[in-house]
Amino acid sequence: MMTAWQRRLGFFSLFLTIITLVITVAINFRPLYVFDIHYLNILDYTVVDKTTLLKNFDKLMAFLNNPFASQLALPDFPMSEAGRGHFIDVKKLFMLNYAVLLVTFIPSLIFLVKLKRQQSLWRLILPFELGMVIPVVFGFVMATGFDRFFVTFHKLFFQNDDWLFDPRTDPIINVLPESFFMHCFILAFVLLELCFLAFVLWGRTSFKQKNNDPN
Repeated sequence: MMTAWQRRLGFFSLFLTIITLVITVAINFRPLYVFDIHYLNILDYTVVDKTTLLKNFDKLMAFLNNPFASQLALPDFPMSEAGRGHFIDVKKLFMLNYAVLLVTFIPSLIFLVKLKRQQSLWRLILPFELGMVIPVVFGFVMATGFDRFFVTFHKLFFQNDDWLFDPRTDPIINVLPESFFMHCFILAFVLLELCFLAFVLWGRTSFKQKNNDPN
């Protein structure tokens, strides 16, 4: 049997795995940007066409996702040193997210396997019911003012003001509007809520099966 300390550590690892996995999916969900090109009329704010825009978007994402890429240059968007520096900072956050996901993934699987073997999946219910409050709270904060939420997020995660792009020197900001990032956050919160709900339902199903087992 697992000790209380081992369970707490297991849940901590599992929560980190889920959160970083959700972030990974959300930041790499290219269809969202393709949708927003039309929904937010992004092409109205640039001289390039959709194909060219997506080529540059893919190049930017490739840089952010490749730990070995050290130089960023977009073929159709000039960039200042401050703008390039911000994307380097964003890349560091990407790498941190992936590192946490890799480090916690196997321990989380082992923890779930142990719970299943010990017929203790019911222990998932309360932690994930409480966890379901997290996306709701962040969603409420965003709904009351995404501008403030967006600024606070950048002040927390970045130590400089490089994220304050000047469209004259960094026209890339024209095709990465704040509304697109809001949609990314919404996607992440919805996915997180669904993941937490899935674990709650898994725990409840296991609890019912255990109590209905005649043996």
